[in-house]
Amino acid sequence: MTTKVTHVTEPTSRAGVQCRVFGWDCVCVVVRVSMVSVPGRAGVLGALCVSAMMNAVCALSGGMLLPRESPSREVKELSGLWGFRADKSPSRNLGFERAWYKRRLAETGPVIDMPVPASYNDITQDHSLRDFIGWVWYEREVVVPARWLSDEGTRVVIRVGSAHYYSVVWVNGVKVTEHAGGHLPFEAEIGALLRKDPTSPCRITIAVNNTLTLETLPPGTIQHFDDHTKYPDGFFVQNYSFDFFNYAGIHRPVLLYTTPKAYVDDITAVTDFSDNTGFVNYKVSVQGATTATLKVTLQDRDGHCVASSNELSGVLKVVDVNLWWPYLMHDNPGYLYSLEVRLMAPNEDVYTLPVGIRSVKVTSTQFLINNKPFYFHGVNKHEDADIRGKGLDWPLIVKDFNLLKWLGANSFRTSHYPYAEEILQMCDRHGIVVIDECPGVGIKDIYSFGNASLTHHLVVMDELVRRDKNHPSVVMWSVANEPAAEMHPADLYFKTLIKHTKALDPTRPVTYITDSNYARDKGAPYVDVICVNSYFSWYHDQGHLEVIPIQLNTQFENWYGKYQKPIIQSEYGADAVPGLHSDPPMMFTEEYQKAVLKNYHDVFDQKRKQYVVGELIWNFADFMTTQGITRVVGNKKGIFTRQRQPKAAAFFLRERYWSLANQTGILPTWTKYPCSL
Repeated sequence: MTTKVTHVTEPTSRAGVQCRVFGWDCVCVVVRVSMVSVPGRAGVLGALCVSAMMNAVCALSGGMLLPRESPSREVKELSGLWGFRADKSPSRNLGFERAWYKRRLAETGPVIDMPVPASYNDITQDHSLRDFIGWVWYEREVVVPARWLSDEGTRVVIRVGSAHYYSVVWVNGVKVTEHAGGHLPFEAEIGALLRKDPTSPCRITIAVNNTLTLETLPPGTIQHFDDHTKYPDGFFVQNYSFDFFNYAGIHRPVLLYTTPKAYVDDITAVTDFSDNTGFVNYKVSVQGATTATLKVTLQDRDGHCVASSNELSGVLKVVDVNLWWPYLMHDNPGYLYSLEVRLMAPNEDVYTLPVGIRSVKVTSTQFLINNKPFYFHGVNKHEDADIRGKGLDWPLIVKDFNLLKWLGANSFRTSHYPYAEEILQMCDRHGIVVIDECPGVGIKDIYSFGNASLTHHLVVMDELVRRDKNHPSVVMWSVANEPAAEMHPADLYFKTLIKHTKALDPTRPVTYITDSNYARDKGAPYVDVICVNSYFSWYHDQGHLEVIPIQLNTQFENWYGKYQKPIIQSEYGADAVPGLHSDPPMMFTEEYQKAVLKNYHDVFDQKRKQYVVGELIWNFADFMTTQGITRVVGNKKGIFTRQRQPKAAAFFLRERYWSLANQTGILPTWTKYPCSL
């Protein structure tokens, strides 16, 4: 049998196509590599040419402010039913060969209804669509308000909140943008295109390809099986090294929004305080005007002006400041000011940015928020649910926040990719602290440490920081999860990546999550906080709960002894099938999951008095994975089921988290549950 790995960033017949993916011109070249014959595989070690890579990475042009309605801006959300067609041709390239984007999708062949936002995988009864790899096509015709088109001074922008993984967007048959990456927004101005024929409907076509390669984030490979005695013609599978299902489609809302021709393009707000005075160091970027007259106003929660300025950049001072505090750390958590930027131009533009004033610092033993020790007692999550997959779903979001607050959790990590902006807005308002993670999960192959991978990884961090830099809930960046950090090129890779992230944002610590040996982890010297995953008595020493205290204590002593940095237990846990019981505890029962947690907690209570600054359970809720003999319809390590019903561990963890929170002695009763919008 011949086994091949295919790296595809564009359809196979489009090799060498000229494109504009990351804000700079590049050539998308298709590479087909045989696993049985890969010459010079180790040569990647010497190919990591940092200077060439840095020259290729240009600063992202423009901001990525969340579209908000204001007196000068309108937003039209395009959620609902779209036309949908999967390109099931052997090459997956028929849509490009026949230019499906040039006419209505229904004229090209069979089209079905597809909700947006949602993953397409679980919507139908079609098994081949659930596991489909390749290009799928979406289409929607939109009525654009006449006033948007009649006014030449109005910009019209299309914005896709997230589509997994590689996307191309056309409007009325004209390509307007394309984007690589499945978890961050991208947009294009389309006003001039629409005005060419203002009487025609606005037909939006989006092609999305979920193929993962060794140079994508997350990485993967396509494996072809050519033995016709075992497999049908053209049989191939997508392989990847991460433990969640590779849901695909348009996962977050598609929007049309407007701004004036001269508009507020970006705002950066960096905060600090001294005694009772807060500081907002702001910078405003304006596009479409050679000169700009501004009015910048900072308002408190009641709408009162507390500071103002007329400059593009400056420092606003707030007397008797209300700091942004985490949930359960203060009786007034999540306090937000409003920074209103008013651009005075022929057509005024107004944009309002929520701002939380707080500081973040790290010492050798502590994580400090507002100069007070903060202890992460929280969860890891996934954007994952029945039917909708990774699609944005407001009822699910609100339910999850109610459960977080019921649980007494003060934090979570966006494992293993950036979550929707709507979720971060909720965190800002409710004081839930976030470790914001990029999609650098499953970096296991040495090819994924090469120039192309690093270049893309740097751009992803550009996009992530650009989007999330103003969220007070985001206190730390995570650049990867469980990479093969013991490989030789990991040293330069993570040194470069972390240095780049710190240059983008010097105000937040940077980490990545490791499961490597403490003595051989080549990226650990560059992080600010050590985040360690371990599953003692689960993936090894199965069933032996007695090893947990010894091995966990050794883990902490080794990591702190070598690096002298605060440590977060970023993952721990055990699978539990809901309703499965055994006494004495046995693996996969609710009793065993609870016993694993208790043994970990006993060690946490010893070490958090020294240098352990957090514990994040894996996982908040059960979630879907690829099929395999170790997973029974998904990963069952959740303390809640996928339908958000509690297992025994949820009640056990709730008792612990409220006990930890109440040790501060400043908490009111939890009257803020359920969370209000």
